[in-house]
Amino acid sequence: MSVYLITGLTFGFAAAVTPGPLLTYLISQTLNNGWRRTLPAIFSPLITDGPIAVLILLILSRVPPSLVGYLQFAGGIFILYLAYGAFKAWQTYDIKKPVPFHSTRQNVLKAALINWLNPNPYLGWSLVLGPLLLKGWREAPFNAIVLLLSFYGIMFVGMTAIIMLFHAARNLGPKVNRVMIGLSAAALACFGLYQWWSGMKAIWLN
Repeated sequence: MSVYLITGLTFGFAAAVTPGPLLTYLISQTLNNGWRRTLPAIFSPLITDGPIAVLILLILSRVPPSLVGYLQFAGGIFILYLAYGAFKAWQTYDIKKPVPFHSTRQNVLKAALINWLNPNPYLGWSLVLGPLLLKGWREAPFNAIVLLLSFYGIMFVGMTAIIMLFHAARNLGPKVNRVMIGLSAAALACFGLYQWWSGMKAIWLN
């Protein structure tokens, strides 16, 4: 269970703080409209991830179990790529750079549309969450539940923290966000190496 808990927390934390279209939208709406109108948008992944997860899990459940090892290996490389991206974002983060202004009215559907057009949920479910969820379910359904709850739980907490920080203090928020991006880069690198090694072992044993 601990592996699935750590995996969910690591990947969820990185999803919350790594720069991307959804995070940019949340920050811009917080700066322009305040936290009360922005906060409901953190739940937009529940709208977008459902259909994506169902489709990918249906596909993965019909492939040979030996393929999971190759997916874990590919997932490890993908996570290391995300870690590199987070590191570059931390390295080049400009706390004085203004956040792009979005004139559209903030709502959950707008955030969901942004997330649907973002390739990361598709890649994340195909290469990381999907294979791990199936593996955990086959071992014990409780493992899969822990993975999902820890992933979405820490992601929602992280997004909420970022929204509140940017609302409370514009100068403080970016500084704290940069620190969290650095932490996510380190966590993703460790987790990516673990996934890569797990995939290598699975391929070797098969």
